[in-house]
Amino acid sequence: MIEALLAGGVAFLVALAAGRPAVRILGAKKMGKAISEYLPSTHAVKAGTPTMGGILIWGTVAVVTLLTNVFEFRDGDLVFERRSMILPVMVVIAMMAVGFWDDLGSLVGGTYRGLSWRIKFVFIAVLSATVAATMFWVLDAESINIPWAGQHELGYIYLAIAFVTVFSGTTAVAVTDGLDGLLGGLAAFAFGAYGIIAFMQGQDFLAVFCFTVVGALLGFLWYNAHPASLIMGDTGALPLGAALATVGLMTGHWLLLPVIGAVFVAEAMSDILQVAYFRTTGGRRLFRKAPLHHHLELLGWSEPQVVMRLYLFGIAGAMVGVALALSV
Repeated sequence: MIEALLAGGVAFLVALAAGRPAVRILGAKKMGKAISEYLPSTHAVKAGTPTMGGILIWGTVAVVTLLTNVFEFRDGDLVFERRSMILPVMVVIAMMAVGFWDDLGSLVGGTYRGLSWRIKFVFIAVLSATVAATMFWVLDAESINIPWAGQHELGYIYLAIAFVTVFSGTTAVAVTDGLDGLLGGLAAFAFGAYGIIAFMQGQDFLAVFCFTVVGALLGFLWYNAHPASLIMGDTGALPLGAALATVGLMTGHWLLLPVIGAVFVAEAMSDILQVAYFRTTGGRRLFRKAPLHHHLELLGWSEPQVVMRLYLFGIAGAMVGVALALSV
């Protein structure tokens, strides 16, 4: 656990140091975010804020992972031993590419077209199928950990469950991104919870990865705190969701994802319910605006109030999730 916590601390300092140059470079490259007319009017002032902050998050994770969580010394030789890190790292790279492509279409005065949700769903589905197959046939994972009931093998049904876990986790986390500091903080709580779970299982390499992500997110939040000088974008949000779901599968505690990520579930469900209600009632709305965080804004809560209050649910979900993992 000492190594994991130190890696997180180093990641925080690296992201903190790299953040200001990142903001300056992204601003100079005209990577300012265009604000949709469908968002609450208070968001108009954010137009032009540098986006693609995921580069800072995952660039930090890459640097610290290479230094602390890929190679290790054995009998005086540097050995590539931590092969379990290949899967989450490849998941991050794949989703970063999709997110970067999409972010290019969301720039002020941009000439590129972003990805539609249908196209993004195709990419996420391909990734989900790849992760499910890798978990089942390469890592021999096919079990479920049930609090107070122990571990049970699922057989081939695990493939479908793993697919749904990655697909739904990636989309739910991406939907949550929309307010200054919201997703960064909630993801830090979730990865911290899974870092503790991984450590309890003896998966030290996975624990180091989780806390490296936590540290990178904390450094990013320095620049993403309201009013944000850097926005995460899909370059950060899509890999966060995919990586979190993958970590959940690797610990065998994917059943706890809706608990640890309770706010992500609420955000995604608000979007689904809004669309379903709109279509079945001929244009009426269940929420003032979906997803949930925008509805709360339109109820009169300030942006920092929404973020802080959802943080409280995120922290509580993380604590309950770790407690349930201890009961298996």
